[in-house]
Order: sequence, then structure tokens, then C-alpha cells
Amino acid sequence: MQQIDMNSPEFQAELEKTWKFVEKVDQQFGFVQNPDDEINEGVAMGLARNRLIYGKRYCPCFMVIGDTPEERKKADNRICPCKPALEKEIPEDGVCHCGIFCTPEYAQKKAMEEKIEEAVHRHSRGLTAQEAQTLLEKEQLDGDELEALIEARDLEMVRFTLVDVREPMEYQMGHIKGTDELWPTTQFYDWFEKIQGRKEERFILYCHTGSRSHQVQHVMKAQGFRHVGNLTYGIIAYPGEIVQGD
Repeated sequence: MQQIDMNSPEFQAELEKTWKFVEKVDQQFGFVQNPDDEINEGVAMGLARNRLIYGKRYCPCFMVIGDTPEERKKADNRICPCKPALEKEIPEDGVCHCGIFCTPEYAQKKAMEEKIEEAVHRHSRGLTAQEAQTLLEKEQLDGDELEALIEARDLEMVRFTLVDVREPMEYQMGHIKGTDELWPTTQFYDWFEKIQGRKEERFILYCHTGSRSHQVQHVMKAQGFRHVGNLTYGIIAYPGEIVQGD
């Protein structure tokens, strides 16, 4: 799989084109961008990356299925702006799955909610060892639950491996503090073969919005990995510390 240098002139030129594409979509459909700039930046970079690799702006929140253009077309991968977003997600929820395209009403409400959340934010309460072990058994975790589990792991009450399944550039832009490994979905078959001897370990996976990590979780469970959790709504809904760089 082609590796993309996010600092290369080629990528920066494609990223500039992608931002113009996003602005055009906003103007065409009356959308606005998410009030969270980190969400917009992450999605735009993912779109630019997919455009360079596959020749199309496939939705970066889902695994791209198919090795050839014909296979990818047959697999009906999402191409931005995708039909599910235009026909269902934005009309019903006010925002597309990846979060970059919003209705003005949703963006206004979201901005207000973020101000309120910031004003009343408090860290999740500490867990007992038994509570931590019970929580670790869940297959779908929200942000507060993962933050509590990371705190419990720091206190040596539980053990698990926290895995980011996004791409290296996404990881460098910002990842959850305490992430242990990076398993890019575009390199799935490479790393999946290497972890076959770790089926009894406990893993918690995350991505941007929870879609790619949920897909990886499903495959791992089907292949005999017994303990695989997923951050349901991804890093964008994680309230804990985010760090940048390698």
C-alpha cells in the first residue's frame, strides 16, 4: 500500500484541492463545517490521502474495500459526499457520519453544547478493581468508559492493549494518550497476520468515528480473538487527553 508523506508538496497540493472541494459541497447543499476544527482537519486529510492513493475521495471513516478500481466500484465504497450522508444522515441527524458536513442548525447547537460541556466538565470517577474488570468485558465503550479504563490501567488494576486503526498521518495529528500500537486499516493484511499468536490478549480499538475500528473488531472476533473492545464513537467523542506526534 502506498505510503503518503503529509508534509510532501504533493499531499499539500491535494489537501488544498480537498478544502476547495469541501467549500464547494457546502455551497451546493447549504452545509457548514463542524464547529470542531480538529474533526474537519482530520476528515479533509483523510479525503486527500484517499484521493492520492485510490484516485477518488473515498470516505476516510470506512475501510476501502477492493484491490482494483473494478472491485472498489462493485463494493460500493462511500465516495464523498456520499449518498447515505445526503439522503439520510444529514437530513435526519444534521451531520454526516464523519462530521465534516453539518446543517447550520446542528453546528450552532453543537457549538453551544461544547461550551456547556467545557464549563461543567469533570473527570470520570475512579473505578474499583472489580468495576474496572467488569467494564473491560464490554465490547462497545463510550469515551468516558475508555478514559476510566486507561486510569485503571495506570493503577495496574487491568491490562489491555489500546490500538489506533487509523492511518499514520491521523495518528500524528492526534491520538489518545496511552495508545500502545498503530494498526492502519490500509495495511490490514500485513499486521493481521503478525498478531495471530495474540488471540488471548485484551484489545481496545479506536478510529475517527468508530466505523473502521468496529469493522476490524468484527473481523478479529470472527477469527477467534476473544477479547476485543471498540470505542463506539471514535476519538472525536473521547473526553480525555489527546497527544500529537509519534
